[in-house]
Amino acid sequence: MLLDIQNLTLGLPGAARPLLADVSLRVGSGETVGLVGESGSGKSTTAKAVLRLLPEEASVAGRVLVDGTDVLALSGAGLRQHRAGTVAMVHQDPRSALNPVRRVGDFLVERLVRAGGTVDRRTARAKAVELLGTVGLSDPERRFSQRPHEMSGGMLQRVVIAGALAAEPRLLLADESTSALDVTTQAEILALLRALREERDLGMLFITHDLHLAAAFCDRVYVMYAGRVVEQQEADRLFTHARHPYTRGLLACSPELGDTDRALRPIPGRPPSLSDAFTGCPFAARCEHAEPECSIWLPEPVPVPGGGTAACRRLADLSEASEEPTEPPLATVPSSLVKSSPAKRSTL
Repeated sequence: MLLDIQNLTLGLPGAARPLLADVSLRVGSGETVGLVGESGSGKSTTAKAVLRLLPEEASVAGRVLVDGTDVLALSGAGLRQHRAGTVAMVHQDPRSALNPVRRVGDFLVERLVRAGGTVDRRTARAKAVELLGTVGLSDPERRFSQRPHEMSGGMLQRVVIAGALAAEPRLLLADESTSALDVTTQAEILALLRALREERDLGMLFITHDLHLAAAFCDRVYVMYAGRVVEQQEADRLFTHARHPYTRGLLACSPELGDTDRALRPIPGRPPSLSDAFTGCPFAARCEHAEPECSIWLPEPVPVPGGGTAACRRLADLSEASEEPTEPPLATVPSSLVKSSPAKRSTL
């Protein structure tokens, strides 16, 4: 298993609850695994733990294994090599990763020289131009000399992806990497990521708020709430046979393309903050199926029919209703672009 997070718990001084609590998650080579949930659920923190980009004051327990090596035990050169060559991360806003007064080619050359092990800057330049072509940018020689303000958001996202691929990582962490893009460009970036995954046998952890994208793009999906994984299933089955009340709530409040008659049902209340302590199910205060015992009894993940797990005290009571399949959310991007292998070349 390429990525194997085992019972990861992360606490911060003064917090009433852990930032992450007993999180277990796995990603195999050539597999795309989705991580969904509301803001503050712990998705980005989980990804940062894979690079060990955690607060110094945090208390950490559990294991984060990448290719069999525990990231939490690395230090010095070993940690630098892990961050430079084994795992790469693509963030939501590409402009925050680039210096606005330097050429985008300089960003790639520096990445190749410092992280990719290429000491010859001439060789690094040629490789940078090649990478710009790999991620689908037209006229990569000209793009190399452009500055960020001369490129669109979608083109800059391709540049950042090229930087992530510079050291040929085995695992790619995509943290809301398409949320700031328009629908067409979003689809092009997803098609590019899919093609790169297939060509390089990349494992990918795909973090998103968009359930439609997770359904269309991922093989398996983990659902997080208040720092815990509450459900995980194969993507197709999760979106047709959701088991946990929180997952079903997310689907109920997610609009579906073309379905104007379907009423959206928002989840009442708000997610708990780090100052909100609880002893039972973290979702109990917002759950329409909650009973008094739910507020004092913390459920453990249990297997569900069809594979996967869910953590709900009333899972057996709700299973009969869950057997009725629900319609999967319709993708808000063209499925032909999302599913296709060839990277669509950007001419913008």
